[in-house]
Amino acid sequence: MPVIAITREMGSLGKDVARGVAEALGIPVIYHEIIDHLADRMRLRKSHVMRLLDGRAGLLERMTADQTSLSIFAAEEIVNAALQGNGAVIRGWGATQLLKDMPSVVCVRVCAPFEVRKQRMLERLGSPDAEKVADEIRDNDEAHAAIMLRHFGVDYADPEQYDLVLNTQRVSVPECVDQVLRLVRSPQFAETDAARQKLKDLALSWQVRAALRRSPRTRDMRVTIKVADGCVSFDGAGYGAGERAALREVAATVPGVRETEDLMRTISMRARFA
Repeated sequence: MPVIAITREMGSLGKDVARGVAEALGIPVIYHEIIDHLADRMRLRKSHVMRLLDGRAGLLERMTADQTSLSIFAAEEIVNAALQGNGAVIRGWGATQLLKDMPSVVCVRVCAPFEVRKQRMLERLGSPDAEKVADEIRDNDEAHAAIMLRHFGVDYADPEQYDLVLNTQRVSVPECVDQVLRLVRSPQFAETDAARQKLKDLALSWQVRAALRRSPRTRDMRVTIKVADGCVSFDGAGYGAGERAALREVAATVPGVRETEDLMRTISMRARFA
C-alpha cells in the first residue's frame, strides 16, 4: 500500500491536501498519533512534545526534556508508521527527510506565498490583527527551518528535497490531490520486494538506535549504524571491547536483527586521551 510523506507551511492548505489524498486512497493520515506515542514514551505532555519537535519550545522546556531520545524515538515512530502494510499519509515531523530515499515513498511539499498564507489565516481565525498573524507565520516558518537544518542539515524550502512541490496559490487542493495520486500510481513508485526490504532495513536501523538509547550500557555511545537485510553493522572509533560487545548484545535483542557486525576501529589509550 502507498506511503506519502507531506510537509507544509502554515496557511498552505497542506492539511487539506493530506486529507484529500488519504480519502482517495482509503488510508489514514498519521500526525497526532506520533505525538500520542511519544508523549507516553517520554512521559511528557503532548503540547510539550509538539513544541519540542517543531522547534518552538522555550529554554526551560528544552532543559527538562531528553531531546536526543525524543529525536530518535520520533524517527522510529515515523518509519514504523511507514512500514505498516495498510499505507499512510504521514504529515510533518521530518517524515519527508526520513523517508526521501525510500523508492516507493512519495515525498511532497505543499507551499504558498507568504501574503496568500497570511490572508488565509486571517480568514480562518477571524482575526483583524494582520501583524500578529504575520508574526505567527514567520515564527512558525523560522522554527520549521531551524529544526530541519539542525536534524537533517537541509533547507526545507529546497525543492530538490522532494518528489513534488505544490503551490496552492495557483493549484487548487483537488488538483494537488490529483498530482500526488498520479505519482503514487506511477510505475516509478510501485512497491517492489526490493523497495519493501529497503524500508524494513531503515525501520530496523531506527529500532536498533532506539534500543541502544534505552539501554544504560549504550545510551551515550555515538556510532554509525547500517542495516542490510537484517544484518546490523556498527562503525566508529574510541570504544573498548566491553562497550563494543554491549552494542552487539543490545542490538541482538531487537526483533528482526539476524546478525551483527563490528566494523569499529581501535584507538590506542594514548591517542584516545591525547
